[in-house]
Amino acid sequence: MPTTDALLGRGLLSQARKAIADALGLDATAGLDHPDFAKRGASFVTLTIDGELRGCIGSLNAHRALGDDVRSNAVSAALSDPRFAPLSAAEFGKVQVEVSLLTEPEFMEFRDEADALAQLVPGRDGVIFFNGCQKSTFLPQVWEQLPEPHMFMAALKQKARLPVDFWGPGVMLARYQVRKWKEGDFKE
Repeated sequence: MPTTDALLGRGLLSQARKAIADALGLDATAGLDHPDFAKRGASFVTLTIDGELRGCIGSLNAHRALGDDVRSNAVSAALSDPRFAPLSAAEFGKVQVEVSLLTEPEFMEFRDEADALAQLVPGRDGVIFFNGCQKSTFLPQVWEQLPEPHMFMAALKQKARLPVDFWGPGVMLARYQVRKWKEGDFKE
């Protein structure tokens, strides 16, 4: 018997895939339902093809029902990620969907960049970088490509369009964790 967590994950993945199929005008199996879909939740939907990123869009704060959040982010990841051309119907069968459910971000207190880096837990913490109106985030999964905290932070600054060595009094950081599910994680 699948656990409640597994049922939630399967449901989120099926909702994401169904939303993308509908947006592309394709037939797809109806998405599974789960009672938690009506609760507020923040999610990211990540799409890959052959292990390469194909789209990733999400919400950092729970501002709508989780089911709506996942469906909206899935369509945006497929069709509106500015780093990629919209997903085509031909690519749909090759794309792998991953859904991350975020905890509420918590602001960090630190003296300087070294102190902030020492507080981060690679592989566990997702990070939001703020400097005035500049903002960027990396999910905890990004630690797999950038395992050193200094490299992780440098890339996060670049994503915010700042130099890798930038640090200033206006820098704020928040961290969060995720529960994540990827298609193929479940044995039938």
